[in-house]
Order: sequence, then structure tokens, then C-alpha cells
Amino acid sequence: MPPTNSFDKNSGLRVADFDYELPEELIAQQPPAERGASRMMVIDRATGAFHDDFFSGLGRHLRRGDLLVLNDSRVIPARLYARRTLRREREKPTGRIEVMLTEPAAENQWRALVRPGRKVAIGERLVFPAPSGEIVLEAEVLERGPFGERLLEFAPVDDLLSVLDRIGHVPLPPYIHRDDATADRDRYQTVFAEERGSVAAPTAGLHFTPEALAQLSSKGIEITRVTLHVGLGTFAPLRVDRVNEVHLHSERYTIGPAAADAINRAVAEGRRIVAVGTTTVRTLESAALAAAGAPIQPHSGATEIFISPGYELRLTGALLTNFHLPQSSLLMLVSAFAGRENVLAAYNHAVQKEYRFFSYGDCMFIA
Repeated sequence: MPPTNSFDKNSGLRVADFDYELPEELIAQQPPAERGASRMMVIDRATGAFHDDFFSGLGRHLRRGDLLVLNDSRVIPARLYARRTLRREREKPTGRIEVMLTEPAAENQWRALVRPGRKVAIGERLVFPAPSGEIVLEAEVLERGPFGERLLEFAPVDDLLSVLDRIGHVPLPPYIHRDDATADRDRYQTVFAEERGSVAAPTAGLHFTPEALAQLSSKGIEITRVTLHVGLGTFAPLRVDRVNEVHLHSERYTIGPAAADAINRAVAEGRRIVAVGTTTVRTLESAALAAAGAPIQPHSGATEIFISPGYELRLTGALLTNFHLPQSSLLMLVSAFAGRENVLAAYNHAVQKEYRFFSYGDCMFIA
């Protein structure tokens, strides 16, 4: 497994050094009316210069021969609502329990966040009703962790993911202050999503339409796909003061034969690799670490890689990314690529110009 934090240049940085002021009204609560109708800030990481543009102009900033790498993970409806089974005849029933699946742990077992968690003890049985009221899923709590974390074992069903499709809800992030809607099943999913397993969208990919991808391809941009299943750990609050104390949860990734071949050819030919999203950066850089200077091999694995200022990125030559939360590991990753001062200056400009922030918001292209 790649090291999580094997460098010293960030030893003096604090998590608070990655803060910025964001008015709540700039946090996008809905996707844009049309997919791809977003603003895009363009940043020259060598000079720190930036200017305003639109995502529709991305092709002007890409070069013929660039390799555009997408994350094709598909979001599963991972937010469920359960009831506790009563263990004693006189016990009062509780309200609904929110269960957010975060990652599979073993056969029929999933790690989850449970809210409210204080009453859900080890050995508790949870039942999950369908809209009709029929109980279609049951689980037992095997382990209890901090901050509402639980390990659940589900009673066997023919196809758990199909059951989730039936009763689950789109796992919109907590800064979107509304319930999920039918439209989110499509809009909180990239148009190229295939491999089911994420509990949060790789949001930089949300801007693309099939037509946009076809136009880029016609201009000589090579496109390939990797898979990283996004877990909530990437977005969890950092509960430490120093950057060199940060430890991220593990996330599963796959680089198939076609992607490995495309990446190796781009490197050999000196062509630029353009990552779509921080999840793609984590996949590329984890693969580079695993290869240790050799060509990338097709493989699957898990990564806890933490990228922050001082980290030397090996494969990523340009980055399309959304705007990220203050004091987050994702903002640190972007700062590793473009420089903390450059990034924070650009973010402050985005606030002044009233860009839309976070998952359903606008984006930036950094080269």
C-alpha cells in the first residue's frame, strides 16, 4: 500500500492554513439547469495567473494529444432509512435511523455511518422497509466506532445493490440542505459512470455531456477511464491540527489494461495527462507509487494516499476540479498541484465573482 504521508515539506502547515470565507448562499443546492452549463476558472499554476471562462470552453485549453482520464465509478443509492427492532415488549419504538453505507467490508458486511447513533448498540438489529412498508432488508450491528461509525452485517439477499436501487436514496452531501429528488438519480451521476461502488460522486465529471466528450475526441484528445470508488472518508472533517497528522480512509481503485496502456503511451511520448477530478489524481498517483518508476500495470488495489503541499505528483499534468470545502484534504491536494497561495487567491476571486461551490457547482482548470 502506498505511504500516506512520506514527506516533510508540509510539517509546518496547519489544517487551518487551508481556510477561506465562503458565504453559504454560494453553495450550490441544485445542479445547473443544463449539464455542462457551468463557469470555469482557468489557472496557470506556474505564474498563479487566472481568468474566468466557461466549461464549454475546455477544448481551448486542451492540446491535441492530451490524455484525458475520467473516473467511471457509479454512485449507489447508499442512504437508507431503518427502524430498530424492539428487544423488550415495553420498549418504546424510535424514530427512523439514517444509515449511510460507506464501503463494503466483507461478504454481506458494510461499514456505515448511523444517525442518531447513540441508541444503536452492538447486537442491535435494524430493519429497512420499502415504500410499501414491506421489510426488504435486515442488518445486525457487529461493531461500533467513533462519530457514528458502525459495521453492519446484512441478512443475505439475492442482489443487495438491486435492493438499494429500490429503497435507497441518493447520498447527497450534507451541505446540500434538501432531500434527494428524482432528478438527482441522473444529475448526481456522470454520463460515463459504469462501475457501481461510490457513495459520493466524482463531481468534476458531472460537467461532461456525451457531446462534449465526442467533441474533445474529434480534436485529437485521447480519453481513457479508471475507477476509484469514492468513500465518505475523503470528505470527512479533518480532526487534527497539523497537516502531517492527517490520515485518510482507504478507497478502492482499478486501472484496467486499456487505461494502463494509454497512460504508459502518454508518458513514453511526453504527452500531457489531464486528470478529471481529485479522485482521478489519487488513482493515477497511487498507481505511480505502486509502479516505482516502471510502467503502470493493470491492477486493482486500495489507497490511503494523502497528497498535500510538498508532495511530488508523478503523472498528473493538468487538472479539472470543482471547488472544495475549507480545511479539506481535497483542497490540500489541489494546493499540492497548484500552490497553496495560488489556490487560495483563486478561491477568494471565485467568492467575489459569486461562483457556485462544491458538488453541483462550477469548476476550475489548472495547467
